[in-house]
Amino acid sequence: MASQDWVEKDFYATLGVSKDASDADIKKAYRKMARKYHPDTNSGDPKAESKFKDITEANSVLSDPEDRQQYDAIRAMGGGARFSAGGQGGPQGGGGGFEDVFSNLFGQGGGGGGSRHGGGQVPPEFADLFGGGGGGFGGFGQQAPRKGADRTASTTISFGGSMKGTTIGLREANGEVIDVRIPAGIKDGQSVRVRGKGSPGGAGTGDLIVKVAVKAHPVFAREDNNIRIHVPVTFDEATLGGEIQVPTLTGESVKMKVPAGSANGRTLRLKGRGVKTSKVTGDLLVTLEVVVPQNLSKEAKAAIEAFAEATKSENPRETLMARAKL
Repeated sequence: MASQDWVEKDFYATLGVSKDASDADIKKAYRKMARKYHPDTNSGDPKAESKFKDITEANSVLSDPEDRQQYDAIRAMGGGARFSAGGQGGPQGGGGGFEDVFSNLFGQGGGGGGSRHGGGQVPPEFADLFGGGGGGFGGFGQQAPRKGADRTASTTISFGGSMKGTTIGLREANGEVIDVRIPAGIKDGQSVRVRGKGSPGGAGTGDLIVKVAVKAHPVFAREDNNIRIHVPVTFDEATLGGEIQVPTLTGESVKMKVPAGSANGRTLRLKGRGVKTSKVTGDLLVTLEVVVPQNLSKEAKAAIEAFAEATKSENPRETLMARAKL
């Protein structure tokens, strides 16, 4: 979309590139200057803020092939002229008037009908150059085209989908289905950006932001990049020690040693068995839960009674009363 003040602005000079610069050169120059003058790194500096707006406007025009072609044509015809502030007189310092600058652009002489101030129609391809509409100029100082607004959506995926990654389809009102790729390791509440699926705008289409909710799992629970699992163990396994099988996120089980004398609630760690992303790998945290038998046979009850008799000198509450004093 053309802007009325293009004839007065040298976007190539703003970005510090030549008029025959390639798209890659323009992109490189913009990124370099944007980092230098970005408001986040120049807080409270009005000059940097103004410079950042200028280079953003220049990039939005020169990075769009159609806009750049219009801009080059307008600059070539306009010659960088300056216009008087009002009336129907000519420009400051003499020479042709406001109409003269654009007469050749529209294929007319300076005194012809067509595109005169307050007069005839502007060709459709240049209508937005002068504020849109059918006739006259005006609307000088309009802002450069803006990218379309982002849209938002939400979805819910399984715990397994969040660990392995998945693809979901979001259906538009018109029936179109947008495929959204969910990366492995995404957390509950995080969002995924789908480029170019937002609202349309003069400088391009916005994005679609999809917020992801993750269903809870009956066995695994996520803690940052670690996964916690509660594993039941028998009284003798906790007391004497032993080896148990522990399920993992991959579906396979691994063997783990339970140290002798492990108390209820003790947590053991399996390295590298947690959340895996392109940047981090977490661990599997195994919390032991000692199971107290509910229905004992006569033999089992006799064995427990014998154990109690053999360990009656042990008092786990020996210091409790002393520590409980206020």
